[in-house]
Amino acid sequence: MSHEPCPCGSGRSFAVCCAPALSGQCLPETAEALMRSRFTAFVRGDSAYLLSSWYPRTRPVRLDLSDQPAWQGLEIVRSDAGTTTDNEAQVEFIAHFRSDAGAGRLHERSNFVREHGRWLYVDGAILPATSPAKPGRNAPCPCGSGRKFKQCCGR
Repeated sequence: MSHEPCPCGSGRSFAVCCAPALSGQCLPETAEALMRSRFTAFVRGDSAYLLSSWYPRTRPVRLDLSDQPAWQGLEIVRSDAGTTTDNEAQVEFIAHFRSDAGAGRLHERSNFVREHGRWLYVDGAILPATSPAKPGRNAPCPCGSGRKFKQCCGR
């Protein structure tokens, strides 16, 4: 696990990126870091972390991840505010996935608040999916896996 790349796409290993947050060893310092750790929790099926990092007034009672697609990669489009001096933030992202229907993407603008020094996910607005041109067979996969499209989401 120590050298496994983090699913959030940061380029760092899971052990030093999102693992400390998911295990409760530390809190994400920015809204973007929380977004990345939450994506990783979706990849790993960690509903306990997702619920604990959700704002209490908007958090569901339980979270069933059994019908989730296979999350393939995360692309941060924009992060507005979200540092240790802010109390509210927005993070816009595109999450790439595979399901029985094929490759897809979720484009969302998520809202976050910081309470008692801790960032929490509040809610998000799904943005219209833009259909990018299908990559060529030998082009890098847009999901961020680092593999060729034909060997990843293009199957």
